[in-house]
Amino acid sequence: MSAAGPEQPFKLHVSDVDIDTLHKKLALVRFPDELDDAGWNYGVPLAHVKRLVERWQAGFDWRKSEEEINKLPQFTRDIPVDGFGTLNIHYVHQTSEQANAIPLLFVHGWPGHFLEVRKILPLLTAPSSPDQPNFHVVALSLPGFGFSENPKKKGFAWRQYAEVANKLMVSLGYDEYVVQGGDWGHYIAGYLSTYHAHTHVKGWLSNYTQALPPTITKSPLLYLTHLVTPYTTKEKEGWARTQKFRSQGSGYSNEQATKPQTLGYSLADSPVGLLAWIYEKLVTWTDSYPWEDDEVLEWVSIYWFSRAGPAASLRIYKEMTHNYTKVAVAGIEWTSIPLGFSIFPKELTRVPGKWLRTLGNVVFESEHEHGGHFAAHEEPEELVKDIRAFFGRGGPAFGVVPQKNGYA
Repeated sequence: MSAAGPEQPFKLHVSDVDIDTLHKKLALVRFPDELDDAGWNYGVPLAHVKRLVERWQAGFDWRKSEEEINKLPQFTRDIPVDGFGTLNIHYVHQTSEQANAIPLLFVHGWPGHFLEVRKILPLLTAPSSPDQPNFHVVALSLPGFGFSENPKKKGFAWRQYAEVANKLMVSLGYDEYVVQGGDWGHYIAGYLSTYHAHTHVKGWLSNYTQALPPTITKSPLLYLTHLVTPYTTKEKEGWARTQKFRSQGSGYSNEQATKPQTLGYSLADSPVGLLAWIYEKLVTWTDSYPWEDDEVLEWVSIYWFSRAGPAASLRIYKEMTHNYTKVAVAGIEWTSIPLGFSIFPKELTRVPGKWLRTLGNVVFESEHEHGGHFAAHEEPEELVKDIRAFFGRGGPAFGVVPQKNGYA
């Protein structure tokens, strides 16, 4: 395949026609009824959606959001993908004040997007202390998300997401880099370590604690150790939370992994349906995060105004799980590059520590008192603290990306 195309500056601008269409659709909403005292047990309460819809239609200023988003250094670049043609990929690229900073790729998941990097970006690129490592940060919009082009053919999965991410970093001149991500970013970082470790990827830090149990055939020593090592209190609490989420909170993933097109009609045509579908996750997947209405509406608007439309983002579930017949994490092969975990108490899943060691060379684990699924947005300072501790001087991944001078 040919090399990646040249970088093009990107400025977000949604047409007046598209904004007007959104407002017209919001004005025609037909709300469902609601049971008395249903609360959140049946889904998003009607009063919440009515309030947000009213604000979205008559009070939320998308142009103001656009102006703020465009303060981020955004670009697009054509990335050739073996067997899938060329995709135009949108990304944020913020370089550090220090020329020899560590290149870091930030990878979002669903229902996240590139804006998840916004709070940690200034912290990573301009640390307050000379003893802290600096980073050049790249945050791409995954294919089919945000303002990246979506794949047109079936089968775009593990290897392809890793190929896009790696080619983007190399095209930016970062032949060696580290990765941070949660949700699908956890898996894609794992695929990057599987396909591009040592040659390009030198370390990864995840804030999503998901893995399969060790087996006697693939990791016999770890398997035996796991059998005789009791779970810690936090591991037991995390596993109980995992089981509850799988039985009571994962229906969305079953639908998105089996019939994304059917669901896609509703989300592509109804902004209210899209709002409720995503707002439910923002509230229930976070650790009592104080969402402001405009914050929610900006988040959801990224999906509504996205390049391919909100339905395209659902397909990652089907492709990564082969119609929900395989576990996505099964595609990650163990590599010796340093692997670390930032563990937040209200994350959706938490498997025992021995399971995590089936993914790679775990040399760093950090437990936090607060935080949920969207760590970079909920607890940016805590996540950045872990990134610095992991890759900084004295950390277990210090020096994995050789530096000629400066900090290292």
